[in-house]
Amino acid sequence: MSPPDSTTSTLDDFFLHCTELVFIASEGGALLRTSRALTRAMSAELLDGESAAGLGPLVHPDDRRSFDEAWRRVRAAAEPVAVDVRLKTADGSFKYFECAARWVPEKEEVYGTLRDAEERIKHEIQLKLLRAINDHLPVCLWAIDAQGDFVLHDGKGLESAGLKPGQFVGLNIFGLYPESGTAVLRKALEGTMSTFVNEIDGVHWEAWYLPIQNELGEVTHVAGVTLDVTASKRTEQELRAKLELIERQQQVIRALSTPIIQVWDRVLTLPLVGMLDSTRAADVMEGVLREVVRTRARYAILDLTGIEAMDTETANHLLKLSAAIKLLGAEGIITGIHPAIAQTIVGLGVDLSSIETRSTLRQGLEHCIRSMRRSAT
Repeated sequence: MSPPDSTTSTLDDFFLHCTELVFIASEGGALLRTSRALTRAMSAELLDGESAAGLGPLVHPDDRRSFDEAWRRVRAAAEPVAVDVRLKTADGSFKYFECAARWVPEKEEVYGTLRDAEERIKHEIQLKLLRAINDHLPVCLWAIDAQGDFVLHDGKGLESAGLKPGQFVGLNIFGLYPESGTAVLRKALEGTMSTFVNEIDGVHWEAWYLPIQNELGEVTHVAGVTLDVTASKRTEQELRAKLELIERQQQVIRALSTPIIQVWDRVLTLPLVGMLDSTRAADVMEGVLREVVRTRARYAILDLTGIEAMDTETANHLLKLSAAIKLLGAEGIITGIHPAIAQTIVGLGVDLSSIETRSTLRQGLEHCIRSMRRSAT
């Protein structure tokens, strides 16, 4: 018996003990040799002896076209051909691998490796997303080291500030911005994530400061994301201005709907028009009581000539208003109760007997004048 070929024995040992996923394949893709690590890592198709089909049965259907195209290029390429492909693994799931293969003319074989590409591809996707945000959204992405020196300065948002990507790299942020936001930034350098909003040259910025720590928990860098919020701030200011305008208009409307007039010395009158609901009644009471105190009025005439309808709630408002006026040392007088309103009040059973009433505003004013003259004599 001839002794075993040492080269063959060494190659066998290599495929048996190699920790990498390596293979030898024919030009057509049939697997001639595979490392035990590869066989164990891949799906059962390889273990069942279906290696004549090569890696094909393991390739994800969506990746089969790109894999086949890459394999066809191997024969003519002077350098190794690499392709990212999802392969079915031993647990039945698909995972990304980088398949790198080289054609060896002397052997007329393909030598190849499979390397786990999950993390790399995930990082590449994250990088693409970050690049898309960086290139198309009004943000600035930057980072400083523990001393405050810029190591990254990028983003489309730099245009708003008249800056160029990388312009601040190597410069110190505390030297550039000795006052603006440095207290918040120092918190981030101490390990606390923080946010900051400021305005520079008419541009509003909202910034997030994110501490980056090493395995010892020490902050080595601070990453910053700064968003140009000028447009939203402008919209917010416009909305606030509109709300303030509406509030002023409402105040004018309330003032016009409750016009308190001093028709005689120490005599006020309030012509009421339309409906007297709870909100308006509160405005009326506040306005009348304020004017009674300010003018030291002795009489406040509530003229109901323009009231369209009367219900229990409205009548109760009048009673409360009259009582409040009396507490201030003045007298409340109701005028302008037309027949329909009088019938409603009687029908509701509301007792207005404690309140002085007159048919018209003129009669109410005459009553006030006569009362003051009698008091004077």
